[in-house]
Amino acid sequence: MSHSNSAVRIVRIDQPQARNAVNSATAARLHDEFVAFNADDNAKVAVLTGDETAFCAGANLRDLPTLRPSGPLGPTRLQLSKPVIAAVAGPAVAGGMELALWCDIRVMEQSAYMGIYCRRWGVPLVDGGTVRLPRIVGRGRALDIILTGRKVPAQECFSIGLCERLVPDGESRKAAEALAHEIARFPQGCMRADRRSVWLQEGLSEMDGLRAEWACSAGMVEREGAAGAARFASGKGRHGGFSDI
Repeated sequence: MSHSNSAVRIVRIDQPQARNAVNSATAARLHDEFVAFNADDNAKVAVLTGDETAFCAGANLRDLPTLRPSGPLGPTRLQLSKPVIAAVAGPAVAGGMELALWCDIRVMEQSAYMGIYCRRWGVPLVDGGTVRLPRIVGRGRALDIILTGRKVPAQECFSIGLCERLVPDGESRKAAEALAHEIARFPQGCMRADRRSVWLQEGLSEMDGLRAEWACSAGMVEREGAAGAARFASGKGRHGGFSDI
């Protein structure tokens, strides 16, 4: 279930009776909601959330999602052109952790946690966990988390770069939405070009990464940078200010 709040799209897993574990119907809905978000010119940033007790307990083992090409849990093989922020309360485990890893930024509450809890049942990572986790925290830490299936508390997640923001309990969605609105304020073409370059540079040599960066930013100075420079010249945003841009 999703709803829009001006430029910010809220996508809810909406399975509270199952700690937001994802079944086949929910996976299909999440996929379709993110495709719709990406196609909506008015939507700038999305927030993916569970509820106040759980982000996502993974796949619903009583109704396993179909092994769909776009990702068993729904959107995890989609490559969107816009950012998605995860608001994590409680567990983000097994496939739920993979959903959080798919997002650009993770906001976790103090009592939240991650973990490859599917290690216990012989269910492999098929929603990108073995690819994204080592790219975020490094191979050694990723293997420690993946091979043991252990609980990774929010404070550890923050300290190893597995989440970017740590907030008090009950504040993850509010903080994620505030962050989303902040990002939505900026010139979007430039922001998306920089975001795309960051995603594309994985695995490239430095020079190939620089070429990709140049290709991503082509035309942005003319389309958005010139107007931004003119606003700065008129007196806006001086001394690093972000409030009046």
